[in-house]
Amino acid sequence: MDLQLKGKTALITGGSRGIGRGIALALAKAGCTVALTARDKAALDKVATEVEQAGGKAHVLAADLLREGAANEVAQAFAQECGRLDILVNNAGAVRRGDFFKTPDQEWHDGFGLKFFAHVWMCRALWPLLKQSGGSVVFISGLGARNPVADYMIGGAVIGASLAFMKALAEIGKHDGVQVLTVNPGSVQTDRFRHRLDVVMKSTGLDEAAAKERHRRDLDITRFGTPADIAGLVCFAVSPHGRWLHGTAIDMDGGQVEPLRMSRYEELPG
Repeated sequence: MDLQLKGKTALITGGSRGIGRGIALALAKAGCTVALTARDKAALDKVATEVEQAGGKAHVLAADLLREGAANEVAQAFAQECGRLDILVNNAGAVRRGDFFKTPDQEWHDGFGLKFFAHVWMCRALWPLLKQSGGSVVFISGLGARNPVADYMIGGAVIGASLAFMKALAEIGKHDGVQVLTVNPGSVQTDRFRHRLDVVMKSTGLDEAAAKERHRRDLDITRFGTPADIAGLVCFAVSPHGRWLHGTAIDMDGGQVEPLRMSRYEELPG
C-alpha cells in the first residue's frame, strides 16, 4: 500500500530510542523528512544516521522538554529549519511504577511535566504550522488510564489527563483541519521492557525465555509488541488512508485485558 507520505515532514518527541526511534525510521522509509527531539544528543545523532542510511533526511533538535520554555524553543528551531510540519508525534516521557506512599513528589511533577505538559506546549506552539498544512497530531500514551492500578498510579493519572486533552484538542482540530488521535501501546519490547524482564527473572529465578513466557501469560496477550508494530499503525493513521481516525484512542496491545499488577514481583523500575 502506498501511504502517500512522500515529501511530508514529521517531528517526533522522544525520538532517540524505543517506540520514538521506530516511528522515525518508519516515517523516513515512507518518504518523510523527520525531526527528532530528546535529551540525549548522541542517541539522537545515532538515529539520524540510521535514517540517512535508509535514504531519509533527519534533523536533530536536542532538548530537555521538562525544562520550562524548552517546548517553545524546539518549536521555533523546527520552524526555522524545516518550515513545514505535517505530522507531530508526541511520544516523550516515561513514568515509573511504585508504591504510592513511597513515591517522591518529584516523580509526580516529572511524570506530568514530560508526558503531559510538554505535549500540551508542543501542540500549542506548533498548531499554526499544523493548521497551515492540514497536518496530524498523534499522542503515544498507554493502557494506564484504561484499567488504573495502584502500582502505576502516576502513569494512569498522566495518561488519563492526556486522553482528555486529546479529545478536547480534536474538537479544535475538526474546525482547523488538523487530525488528532492517540495510540495506546501495550507491552512493547524496548529498553524499559528489558529492565522489567530482568527483574522478573531475578524475582522468580526463571531463565529469560521462561520469564518472558510467564510475563506474556500474566498479561494474557498474543505476543509482546515491537516498536515496528506501533510505527506501522502510526504511519497508516497519518496517511490519507487513516485520515478518518479522529479524536479516538487506539489500543494496540495484543489483546491485553488488564495491566499486570507488578506488585506480584518486586517493584519494577521505569
